[in-house]
Amino acid sequence: LPLSEILSEEEIAARKRDEERQRALKERQAADLRARQEREAAARAAAEARKAEEEARLRAEQQKKEEPAAAAKTTTGTLHRPAKTDAKPAGRDAKRGAPAPAREAEAAGKRRGGLKTRGEVGATTGSNWRGAGKGGGRRHQQEDRSSFQAPAEPIVREVHVPETITVADLAHKMAVKATEVIKALMKMGSMVTINQVLDQETAMIIVEEMGHKALAAKLDDPDAFLEESEEHKDAEVLPRAPVVTVMGHVDHGKTSLLDYIRRAKVASGEFGGITQHIGAYHVETSRGMVTFLDTPGHEAFTAMRARGAKATDIVILVVAADDGVMPQTREAIHHAKAAGVPLVVAINKIDKPEANPDRVTQELIAEEVIPEAYGGDTMFVPVSAKKGTGIDELLEAILLQAEVLELTAPKDTPAKGLIIEARLDKGRGPVASLLVQSGTLRKGDVLLAGATFGRIRAMLDENGKQIDEAGPAIPVEILGLSDVPSAGDEAIALADEKKAREIALFRQGKFRDVKLAKQQAAKLETIMEQMSEGEVKTLPLIIKADVQGSQEALVQSLQKLSTEEVRVNVIHAAVGAISESDVNLAQASGAVIIGFNTRADAGARKLAESFDVDIRYYNIIYDAVDEVKAALSGMLAPEKREEVIGLVEIRQVFTISKVGSIAGCYVLEGVVRRNSHVRLLRNHTVVWTGELESLKRFKDDVKEVKFGYECGLQLRNYNDIKEGDQLEVFEIKEVARTL
Repeated sequence: LPLSEILSEEEIAARKRDEERQRALKERQAADLRARQEREAAARAAAEARKAEEEARLRAEQQKKEEPAAAAKTTTGTLHRPAKTDAKPAGRDAKRGAPAPAREAEAAGKRRGGLKTRGEVGATTGSNWRGAGKGGGRRHQQEDRSSFQAPAEPIVREVHVPETITVADLAHKMAVKATEVIKALMKMGSMVTINQVLDQETAMIIVEEMGHKALAAKLDDPDAFLEESEEHKDAEVLPRAPVVTVMGHVDHGKTSLLDYIRRAKVASGEFGGITQHIGAYHVETSRGMVTFLDTPGHEAFTAMRARGAKATDIVILVVAADDGVMPQTREAIHHAKAAGVPLVVAINKIDKPEANPDRVTQELIAEEVIPEAYGGDTMFVPVSAKKGTGIDELLEAILLQAEVLELTAPKDTPAKGLIIEARLDKGRGPVASLLVQSGTLRKGDVLLAGATFGRIRAMLDENGKQIDEAGPAIPVEILGLSDVPSAGDEAIALADEKKAREIALFRQGKFRDVKLAKQQAAKLETIMEQMSEGEVKTLPLIIKADVQGSQEALVQSLQKLSTEEVRVNVIHAAVGAISESDVNLAQASGAVIIGFNTRADAGARKLAESFDVDIRYYNIIYDAVDEVKAALSGMLAPEKREEVIGLVEIRQVFTISKVGSIAGCYVLEGVVRRNSHVRLLRNHTVVWTGELESLKRFKDDVKEVKFGYECGLQLRNYNDIKEGDQLEVFEIKEVARTL
């Protein structure tokens, strides 16, 4: 069917109208799109034209700028700045022949080199230097405005940030003003001053914030410089004497053995017969020289023994034949193995009737020290330090072992060594025992030892004789360091004092920063701990010892005594005599001063008396440890114990209004006291625990009622009592505790 038959005419007309409207809309949209594209193309062309114009203008300005400069070059010059002509006068003669006024003028020009007069050379305002008319200034301004250049993009720098840096230094490294850095820090919420020291993290954040690249650096670490300068490849290496450390348990005869070898008497002069210092000696034997280090055997001196093992080539393990392997013997074996040093076992005291070398051998095999006789690699030598038996064999064994090791060291290089021990001498200042490991140390050398440095004023051998130089493997005492170095520090001889001072100060600063950071952390930790565990009682101590090693050992031994309830707090530990500043510190902190082999000077003694500060002196480490232990025990909270003192049976109960229940009782066992605690038992079960309110016998108040008597009593704040109940009477006693 055709459409006209289905739809009315009106409908068809409407449809036509719709179609036309649709077509018109499409045409309009296409026209719009075309117009928009044309507009965009025109805008693009305009922008390009503008850009080209701008470039042309900048080029023109550049040319304009170059023209006045060229003009300035071609000016005839002024009196003070004569124009330089290309035709130079022939040599000096021309200069000499120049008229005097011209020469003077030239000299004046040189003298007043950078002086800018108002009549600037090549000035555009003509000879009238006050400015050509009134419009001069304005014209200048216009010129300036026209020659304004767009700012260059910021330069990104690589900034090496050391462990700590001041705000001023950081600003300098980034080439910005310090105020900018301070502003940036304030934005981050930290108020700082220009001289404040920032840590590496903060500084790096700031550098990144300000658009530069931050690199964590150890650039100003002068230690790097040391490593570079250390290799002396071409130095000739020569054989050197072995360094032998004597180790073993306390009282096994190490020092006596050395005394026999050295034909000296050290052991007899020691307090309590125990060694508390590390000693260094060198001995000439028929087959060459040997250097001995004598270490303490007492358990407190672990660090000292570890140092001995580190500096050494061979360890002599001294074991008493009558005593066998003991804890420190085992420890010495571990130290030697950790340091990778060969052992020679000396079984001492074989002259004693109860000596049993075979048992000692068996015990050592259990510790994996196997003698050569059993197919191991350790030499066992039975000796007697008292009689001198077997000493030659021991030296032979040492030298044989040394030959196997083929020990060498360069001799003509700057010395390197190890600080074995250090102390503060009253007359001579800091004195350090140094074992030279390579090179030659001479009097007058600049030495850097850890964070201390100094020029060697004097060198002494172990007998106190002055010497001028010491080669490898020779122990010496040196004077002239700026401060007492730490035992175990490496010492290096440097060429110039300035470098040594710089490195020492750098290390001190680093040490101080690290220490402060640790203290801060420790403070927070201890606060947290104390909050969690209630109040911990502390015993504050100030420790002064004669040498660094003993001080270290004593501090460690005392700190081991700390428990959860009582703690040893070493406020200050140092080497040297007890001074007034120590007493002042003790008074301020309420500490006890412990002097180990040192005494207080006169001023300090007077001050201590007036401040009532307790100073204790000890010569033997055991005594110091025992007394501190006793003091800590005294600080422990006493233990509370119950003691049952009686049993009471309730026979009758009287209830009185306003008073409560009163029990008429009979004392079955022991005694009942008025201030004692009681437990109410019903059918052998505890119903209530508390105290007595009152205790009477007939009408009188009494303090106590003994077994076999009757009494009346009232319980404090408790009335639920029945006939037949029993009361257990007990007291709480405090018992002192020990660590």
